[in-house]
Parts: sequence; C-alpha cells; structure tokens
Amino acid sequence: MERAAKGQFSTFSSFISTINQKKEAAGNRCSPTQLVIPNNKNVRDLPPICLDVRQKQRISIDTLPAEMKAPILPEPPIPVRNKTLKDFQIDLDKAKSTGEWKAVHDFYLSTFDSFLELNAAFKRDANASLNTVEDSKINTKFLNAVYDALLTTTQDIQKTVLKGIINSLLREWKGPRTKDDVRAYFILTQNPQFSSTSTYVIYAHLLRQLAALSDADHNLLIHWFKKMSQKRFKQLVDRLLQFISMRLFPAKPEEFPPLAKCTWWIPSATKVLALLNAANMLCNPPLIPYTDFYNSTLDHIDLMEDYQTWQFYGNTHRFSFCQFPFVISIAAKKVIIQKDSEQQMISIARQSLVDKVSRRQKPDMNMLFLNIKVRRLQLVSDSLDELTRKRADLKKKLKVTFVGEAGLDLGGLTKEWFLLLIRQIFHPDYGMFTYHKDSNFHWFSSFKCDNYSEFRLVGTLMGLAVYNSITLDIRFPPCCYKKLLSPPIVPCDQNIPVGIASVTLDDLSQIMPELAHGLNELLTYEGNVEEDFYSTFQVFQEEFGVIKTYNLKPGGDKIPVTNQNRKEYVQLYVDFLLNKSMYKQFSAFYYGFHSVCSSNALMLLRPEEVEILVCGSPELDMHALQKNTHYDGYQKTDLTIRYLWDVVLGFPLDLQKKFLHFATGSDRVPVGGMVDLNFKITKNETSTNW
Repeated sequence: MERAAKGQFSTFSSFISTINQKKEAAGNRCSPTQLVIPNNKNVRDLPPICLDVRQKQRISIDTLPAEMKAPILPEPPIPVRNKTLKDFQIDLDKAKSTGEWKAVHDFYLSTFDSFLELNAAFKRDANASLNTVEDSKINTKFLNAVYDALLTTTQDIQKTVLKGIINSLLREWKGPRTKDDVRAYFILTQNPQFSSTSTYVIYAHLLRQLAALSDADHNLLIHWFKKMSQKRFKQLVDRLLQFISMRLFPAKPEEFPPLAKCTWWIPSATKVLALLNAANMLCNPPLIPYTDFYNSTLDHIDLMEDYQTWQFYGNTHRFSFCQFPFVISIAAKKVIIQKDSEQQMISIARQSLVDKVSRRQKPDMNMLFLNIKVRRLQLVSDSLDELTRKRADLKKKLKVTFVGEAGLDLGGLTKEWFLLLIRQIFHPDYGMFTYHKDSNFHWFSSFKCDNYSEFRLVGTLMGLAVYNSITLDIRFPPCCYKKLLSPPIVPCDQNIPVGIASVTLDDLSQIMPELAHGLNELLTYEGNVEEDFYSTFQVFQEEFGVIKTYNLKPGGDKIPVTNQNRKEYVQLYVDFLLNKSMYKQFSAFYYGFHSVCSSNALMLLRPEEVEILVCGSPELDMHALQKNTHYDGYQKTDLTIRYLWDVVLGFPLDLQKKFLHFATGSDRVPVGGMVDLNFKITKNETSTNW
C-alpha cells in the first residue's frame, strides 16, 4: 500500500488536480480555486480553555457543556443501501477465493464517495432523526468489519477509498454541518489507513475540519467516542499520538510538506485528542488509563519554551502543548517544575545578593540557601520556628543542620530531616492525623484547636519536597491531592475558600471503606428508609471523648432521611467529612504547600501526578536499581555485591519495599525511575562489630 501510495498519492495537490479535471469534464461549474483547502486562518480554533494565565484549567468535559444544542439544519434524504454485514462478508470471501474483487471494489467506491453515502451504508436507520447525544446510530459491527477488511483488499480498492475521502473533505468544507456530517467525520476518524505516514496529508485535513467543528458538534463526538470499545478507542488515541510524533520527528522528512507550510497539523491533532481525553474522563472507570495519552516524544523537545509561551499567551490562539497537559508525561512535567523552581531559586538568590551589595555588606554564601538548624529533641517546634522565620527564603535551595552534630548537607541530612519530621508528625499520639487501618491512609483530624500552624508546616514540607525533588513517605488518599489543586493557584482574595473539592462516595471509600459501604447500603435499601433507619440530617463525631452533633443543613436535626432525600443526605455527609469538618486544618495545609509551590506549572498536573511527585511511584523494578547502582570500594562482580543482589532480587515484593525503605527512607520510586535514586554502595574500611 505504501509503495502504491508513494507512486500515486505523493501530494494532496495531485489529488485535487485529478478531481478538478474530472469535475470539469463532467461540466461542474465550480472553479478549481473553490476546491482548494482554506488557509489555517479561516479555521476556527476550539474555544479557549480560559482567558487569563491565573485562571487556566486543563481541558476537560467541563469546557464542553453536557447538552449543547446546535442550530437544526435540514438534512438531505439519505439514499437507501441494502448491503448488510452478511452480504459484505460473502462478497469478501468470494473475492479472496476467486481473485475477482469487482463487487467489493464497487461497495467501497460508492460508500466512501460522499458523507451521504457513508451515512447510507452505516447509519442503522438511514433517515431517522437524532434524538439523543449518546447514540451515534451507527451499525458498529458493520463499520468495524469494513475497516478490518480494508487493509486486506487490493491496493486499487485502498486508493479508491482515499480518493473518495478527499472528494468528501473538499465537498463538505464549506457551510454549517448537519448531524449526518458529524457522523461521517466520526466514521472517517476510525479509518485504519491513517496509521500509514503516506496518508498523513489527507489525515491532517480531516483533523483540521474536525477541530474546526462547533462546540455542539464536538459535544456529540465526545459522547460517541466514549461508546467505542476500549480496543478501537486506544487505536484512535495511538494513531493521533503517532501522527504528532512523526510530524515533530519525521523518519523521512521528504514525505511531508515543509513544517512552515503545515503549522496547523499538530494543533489540529492535539485538539482532536482533547475530545478523546474528554470522552475518556466521562467514563467511570475510564476506557484507558490517563497515562495512555502521554506522548513521550514531547520529552525530547524544549518544553520550557512551550511553557513560557503558554505563560505569556495563556489559552489564546497561540498553540502550546501546555494548553493540553494530558499529552505531557509526568517525567516532562517534573522537568518543567524543576526548571521553573530553579529559575525562581536563582532569581531570589540573585535578589538577596543585590540587596547585600547595595547595602555595602559583604556577601555570604549562606544567604543563597534556606538554612534550617534544628535540635533533634525539639524537631517539630524548631522546624516550625525556622520555616516561619525564614518564610521569605522558602524558594532557595534547602540545607539542613542538626545542632551539635558535625556534617555537611549534601542531601543526606535533608532527607533525614524530612524522614524524622514526617514520622513524628504522623504518629498517632501527635493527634494531627488519623490513621485508617482499613485503607492504610492518613486523614486530617477534625479536632478544633486555636492554632493550625503545624498543618501549615506539613503543607510547607510537602511543597519543599516537590521543590527540592525529594520523595516523601506520606500516605494521603487521592482526594487529598484533588483538594490541593482546588484551585491550583492561590486566589488573590483571601475570602475565597480553598481546598474545597467536589467529592463523592468513591472518594470516601478510599479512606473509610466500611462507612462508605454503609452509606451505599442506605442508597440501595429497598425498604422504608425513614421508618427503618430513623436518621436525621445530622452527623455525630467524637472529640476528646465527647460526642458532638453537627447539622448537615439548617434544621437538619428535624429533617428525617427518607427514600426521596437519601441521595442528598449521603452527598452532604461525604462533603462534611471530606471538606467542611476539617476545613481550617486543610486550608492551613493548602497555604503551606502553595507558599513554596506557587507555580503556574501546577496547573499542568492531575491530582494523581501531584501524588507521584510527592510520594514517588509504587512500581518497583529492582533489576533497574541493580543496573543503576554506583559502587565505591567495590566492583559489581565482587562476591559480596553478587550475594547482595541475589538476596534482594529473590525477596518477595513486600520485603523489596522494606529494603528500599531502609536504604532510602521511602519504598517508592522517584518520577524518573530508579536512575534518579542515585543509589550507591560504599565499602567501609573501618573495622566494626556490626
């Protein structure tokens, strides 16, 4: 197919000229200039995600309302086609056995001749109107069979299909779209021929038209994409990611037009990917993991330049990948955050130096660092005092000194400080956090107190860990990171609530599975809820041995829970436990974290990605650790080292985690993998009895 395509489909213009000649021969009154694909400036971009840098959001279904009504256009009657899947299969089997492909050729020729014919072939009821956004009314089995068979047909048939698609794209470019047009676009996106680079010029024009559709049409496509099978959906995503990668780094640059002439290729493909990402987010559970949208090719381009473009222009018509952060891998986002942090560190250190010199004072190298001096016996109070007193220096490079102990902090003392501080703060006796054995997560204590500064300290610690690329041994549930990004940038108005996220019963089940199970039983109970449960809109909590009562809504103690209002009761209950009951604790934690990580780069992150940056990845690969270990005084072939790895690699997973925790302070792996651990085994020549 590729050889044929190179021979006969070298450029899109050659198709256009061929089609024009045929149209002129047939007496078509349209001039060739009317058939040329318009310039990029005539193509409408997707609506901007937002208008201001401080308000940027990742693209999601929130930007495309659930029910958007497009203007209703009269749809031309669709011709009736009686070919069924069984008929097609008979023709295909006959062609393969006899070598006579005429019937199959004629089917593909007529089907892909126009958008009307695509609807005639694959729409379940040719002239039925669309009465729901959920159902595309496409005969999916027939469509999949036709596409699966396409790459097994003759090259002549495959060329015929591509010619028909070009005809359709040229014909359908102008004017508003009908629902049948949108359905035809949906059908064409699934064409497996677009996996070949020789068809990319045609694919690019299809993506351009898809990206330029109205919001209402995009809404339709999103709901249709989410109904696809996981396999077909993944193929569609992979095809678009490959298209972007090949345009960025073409194996054979001569296959494509010069990049300067097709700057709209990558933006168009990325915007269509955004529709697929929105569809994936609508599904529960998602069709594919969010990591399947990562394009690792972007790890090899200058994303800092892209980030700065996004910072300057926001989500305007100036394209940047940071407008669509779901395609940027967590490793690439970490690089952006680190470089952004380094730039802030350098800027603040430079300002400190300038201030010193301007006051004619002798510069001191210590002024370039955040120097923390603590006593081991007063670890929490000293740390709190130091971080409060040196709040202006939080964005400098961190260095820790333990009072009365010799030692230069090259990273080890800092790690030890984090480890000891986290261990002490999260101890049950300290009372700041409650450990839930059923879920193995910590959650904020709802006990009221006069001072929440220690919660701010924990948030600052987490921020410092991300800022200084240190992995912490913290066990917070996923909804904690969702709250931490609500909003991702601290609002200017201090009266605006922070850390209030939209929480569900699923979020509660990750922390308190038994309670969530009980509430779910209430929702599904088939008897009389009011008479059998005898509950009101209240919550009872024990605080320091005293049972306290809180109303979930005004007058809640007088409102019984019934079959009719039980959903509201459960939602208010969950919201109380995860938002309202510990609002002051979490807001202090939120402000502590953002006092260090006040970067627009946070807006690129999903909650799951913040967790990985703070705690590392739980995926262990001890073979990779062995491969990336450095030795001082040993060779990797020494018997001691070989014995060590024989033992460690033979451990079950739980012991491997304990080994890693013993050696590094955490049983998780940094974002960059084992190579980022800088794991080193040193020979101690001093005789000991250890």
